Amino acid sequence: MPEHKRRAWTRDELLKALSLYCQIPFGKMHSKNPAVIALASAIGRTPAAVALKLVNFASLDPELHGRGVRGMANASQADRSIWQEFFGKWDQLADHVICEEEASRAAPRRQPVDWSPPDGPTEMVRTARVRRGQSFFRAAVMAAYDNRCCITGITSPELLRASHIVPWSGNPSLRLDPRNGLCLNALHDAAFDRGLIAFTDELELCISSRLKQEVPAAVYAEMFESRVGTQIRMPERFRPTTELLQLHRSELFRG
Repeated sequence: MPEHKRRAWTRDELLKALSLYCQIPFGKMHSKNPAVIALASAIGRTPAAVALKLVNFASLDPELHGRGVRGMANASQADRSIWQEFFGKWDQLADHVICEEEASRAAPRRQPVDWSPPDGPTEMVRTARVRRGQSFFRAAVMAAYDNRCCITGITSPELLRASHIVPWSGNPSLRLDPRNGLCLNALHDAAFDRGLIAFTDELELCISSRLKQEVPAAVYAEMFESRVGTQIRMPERFRPTTELLQLHRSELFRG
């Protein structure tokens, strides 16, 4: 039996797996997923072993339990310890996102990220951490909504945004929290960011009176007015909290 199949999972490997768990939908935690293959290549394990570890984490996820999804009852004590220690610590999980160099082992033809030259060593580290954090947040929000706009159902990646409910600059502790995110198309993302739309505590769309004067009638009727009072598509996990929705309405929404 190959060595990588016998050896125990290290703490770093488990953290990388937990980070990935947050970034892909439950239904895509399988050995053919490119993200699973990339992690497997980076840590020297098989894609099947990584996929199994992700499903083990799913068995520990109370949000999935609430939807009747149980995963497999094979989680080890090490799995449970990592989950209890790190799930919800988004900054630390973001630090374990597989970087471009590591992922390239599994996908050598990928286009590289545009790493702009930093001002110095300290700035290089800061820039790398910010980009990993942004990557983690976007992937986690997209996965939670199964890569669909929660208002329109649009699935084109080029048109989707991971929108912050409380802005990036508003509260550093919420920057990478997937519960502070919504998957929106570019139009609704811009409107949400500028306080022209908001969501009730029941996750129903409400719109600013300014929109009717500033948006062409046909666009206003189709993309906004017809959707007022309609509840968004519920995420698989990381459901936005009432407190965050209230903050957006009270501080940003131009009702």
